[in-house]
Amino acid sequence: HVQLVESGGGLVQAGGSLRLSCAASGLAFSRYNMAWFRQGPGKEREFVAVIRWSGDTTYYADSVKGRFTMSRDNAKNTVYLQMNSLKPEDTAVYYCAAQRADIYTHVGASSNPGLYGYWGQGAQVTVSS
Repeated sequence: HVQLVESGGGLVQAGGSLRLSCAASGLAFSRYNMAWFRQGPGKEREFVAVIRWSGDTTYYADSVKGRFTMSRDNAKNTVYLQMNSLKPEDTAVYYCAAQRADIYTHVGASSNPGLYGYWGQGAQVTVSS
């Protein structure tokens, strides 16, 4: 039974920082590319960042580039999203997602939510102005 569990969300003032974590179980974690998506109020789910199974390659949405950093620890089956210089428009539920790395070999083309087979329950991030 695959589980992805996000944690670390909360309320922060604009300009502040948060770090999200996503702990995975029930899958061979090092064989999966991992991603973060978010869904704001009244909006569609959108891509935030993706990291290759090996941790050596990451891609970011233009809206978060330079402010967010995604990383992973394969020994702990966990991915992270360090979010700095937060803005009110970053307010959303943040989801982590997993895709098989043997099928999707080019993470740069992995911004479509439909390419991910496993999802977490989400973590709320609220940025006040």
